[in-house]
Amino acid sequence: MNGEKNLEILLKTMKPKMNLGEFVFCEVENLEKIKLNEIVMSFKEEESITIITKKEIADKLNLKYSFIASWITLTIHSSLEAVGLTAAFSKALSKKGISCNVVAAFYHDHIL
Repeated sequence: MNGEKNLEILLKTMKPKMNLGEFVFCEVENLEKIKLNEIVMSFKEEESITIITKKEIADKLNLKYSFIASWITLTIHSSLEAVGLTAAFSKALSKKGISCNVVAAFYHDHIL
């Protein structure tokens, strides 16, 4: 199933959803001691692995973090080829002085 590409439709129908909890970005060397169901996202960079998880999980695992975020899901199924949706959302947040870290997944875009 292909996602929506039309920016006008995306903006009119995205229905942002606030996910409950506080979320943090952590750096880890490996994922051996972390259960997959405890993380929201992982991304392997050249320097290390970044995970996003609930703050309470990071605290339980004694992981370091410096940024605590809320998590908004744009609930429309956006295409990975769509242009402008996250730019429009991040622009609106920046006008309010709110940082914006975007994670694109297969079905939705996520803002932390």
